[in-house]
Amino acid sequence: MFGCLVAGRLVQTDAQQVASDKFVFNLPDCENVNHVVVFMLGTVPFPAGMGGAVYFSFPDPAVGQVWQLLGFITNDKPSAIFKISGLKAGEGGAHPFGMMTVPQAPSVAQVGVSIESLDLLAQQTPVSNSAVSTVDSFTQFTQKMLESLYNFTSSFALSQSQMTPNPSEMYVPASSILKW
Repeated sequence: MFGCLVAGRLVQTDAQQVASDKFVFNLPDCENVNHVVVFMLGTVPFPAGMGGAVYFSFPDPAVGQVWQLLGFITNDKPSAIFKISGLKAGEGGAHPFGMMTVPQAPSVAQVGVSIESLDLLAQQTPVSNSAVSTVDSFTQFTQKMLESLYNFTSSFALSQSQMTPNPSEMYVPASSILKW
């Protein structure tokens, strides 16, 4: 039903169901994670009028499990990217995981998805530091990525006089990338 992607790692689709309406993903080595992507797999939609509240829990043996609301996903918004690098362990509030004991290793964070009504989701306020990435940040990323691609490919540039014929090699003029 759900998937979770930790930036730079493999996709997880093996959520542990801890209640009829609650699912948990384990995130090992969470200290080196900046963003988490939560998405629907497209196999099973939410029931009409329902969505999934997305929560995050740091491993903190001194405080216990404290869940922080990151945001939500719905049938109309089937994925979201959340920044977790600015969150702090031990900070959080009321959550639907209640006093439920969800097995958690000392070095493993968790992402929880709780199926809730859309009305309830609209009334909840996510943790301020977990802001969902905006289109502007994606635009900036794309621009920087393309600039990096151009710089990388330009480092292999040769003039026509330097080129040696090679029938198995294809060449793309740098001017065509600049025109694009």
